[in-house]
Amino acid sequence: MTNRTFTMIKPDATEKGSTGGILEMINAAGFRIVAMKMTHLSKEKAGQFYEVHKERPFYGELVEFMSRGPITAAILEKENAVEEFRNLIGATNPANAAEGTIRKKYASSIGENAVHGSDSDENAAIEGAFFFSKLEQF
Repeated sequence: MTNRTFTMIKPDATEKGSTGGILEMINAAGFRIVAMKMTHLSKEKAGQFYEVHKERPFYGELVEFMSRGPITAAILEKENAVEEFRNLIGATNPANAAEGTIRKKYASSIGENAVHGSDSDENAAIEGAFFFSKLEQF
C-alpha cells in the first residue's frame, strides 16, 4: 500500500466550472496535492492513457470525451490514498453515489462522471508517471 493516488478532473467538470469545488473537496478530505497541472489531452494521448480499455465497446467514446476539453491531472497524498480517494469520489454512476461524494455533487452520468481515480496502488503509480516526471512531484 502506498500513500499516493492519481486523479483527473475530467472535461465535463472543467466545462461546468467545477474544478475549484472539486479541489476544495479533495483538500477538505485531508489530501495533499503533490503534483498538479491543467492540460488538454490529444486523442492520441487519451488513447494511450486508456489503452487498458482498447478492446471494450466504450473505448472510442471515452477517448473522444477525454480529448474534448481540458482536464486537471493531480497526484494526491494521504494515508491509504487509493481507497480513501475512491470513497471520496463515489460510485461511477452518480445516481448510485453516496451523498457527500464528488460524483454525487458534480457528475451527470456514468460517462460524464467528473473525475477519475486510480483503482490500485500499481495503477496510481503508472497513471501519475504518465502525466508527471519525478521533478514535478513534491
